[in-house]
Amino acid sequence: MDIDALTAGFDRRDWQDRTETDSPVRFAMIGVGWWTTEQAMPAVDAGDLCETTVLVSGDREKAAGVAADSETVEHAITYEEFHDGAASDAYDAVYIVTPNARHLPFVETAAELDKDILCEKPMEATIERAERMVEVCADHNATLMIAYRMHTEPAVRRAKDLIDEGYIGEPLFVHGNMTEPILELVPDPDQWRLDWELSGGCAVMDIGLYPLNTSRFLLDADPVAVRGTVASVQEEFADVPDEHGAFQLDFPGHVYAVCTASQNAHLDSHISVLGTEGKVHVEPAFYPWDDRALQLSHEGTTVDIDFEQIDQMEEEFEYFAHCLLTDTDPYADGEHGLVDIKTVKAVYEAAETESTVTLE
Repeated sequence: MDIDALTAGFDRRDWQDRTETDSPVRFAMIGVGWWTTEQAMPAVDAGDLCETTVLVSGDREKAAGVAADSETVEHAITYEEFHDGAASDAYDAVYIVTPNARHLPFVETAAELDKDILCEKPMEATIERAERMVEVCADHNATLMIAYRMHTEPAVRRAKDLIDEGYIGEPLFVHGNMTEPILELVPDPDQWRLDWELSGGCAVMDIGLYPLNTSRFLLDADPVAVRGTVASVQEEFADVPDEHGAFQLDFPGHVYAVCTASQNAHLDSHISVLGTEGKVHVEPAFYPWDDRALQLSHEGTTVDIDFEQIDQMEEEFEYFAHCLLTDTDPYADGEHGLVDIKTVKAVYEAAETESTVTLE
């Protein structure tokens, strides 16, 4: 195996031809929790193509406090003020990071205000509400991107390159896992992730989405059928069916993905694709604070592939801004996100009926 050939010519930003701008995309951050303040805003600050100018929160004082520490934020407004159009001339796009079941109203308002939308995954709590998001964006010609970090993650992009270049032969199986002790990470038993009405699901919906969506990206295909098993054991998870979940995705051509997820297990994430002639493996894979590692097995040799470690959120924001600045459709648009929502809901149906569910 030619080790040098594995890294030669790899461009982590092969999507980029615009590296600077005099008119950065101005973001309104909707939801000012820890993810926004510790991950999203620092990522935007570090980038070249966008900036944060507006904060939107249910707590005006909280938003104002965060704004006071920012050099770019011009306005801190409430959710109600956002819906009324306040400060709408101060931003070009919104980043929505509220509980899942509250995404739709902000998408509707943003689209009506002629703003583009970067919405956190999963895109909504139900299929119907996710479909409405796609419809309203189409009606107002608003760009909608679902915030999947793996599409711009160098380790995953390089893994896809190796698969596409034939280093593992024909893909046969994908194995993916994402697990975490959510009540240690967010020590609140009343948090929205454990509320079915707000989340639309727990382990499978929230973090099982990572191996699911990354499998789709690596294989460049969508699942045609699913089967699955879910369970909630501890009292804190009584309102959701999936403290733990395991599911199989059937892809065209007899390719299968086995995915596991848990909100009450050891922190871990990995994904691998096994083919007729080799395997690629990324571990750690999905958590943004981990340094990712990529390994290729081929022709009896296993090698670690070097690549630049990056801030996943910075890549995501820069990609979305680049799409807007170059009038390019994002890869993970609303229709892309809909496939995941329908697949996750099929997993719950499959678990409840103990059957295989076919996807349209």
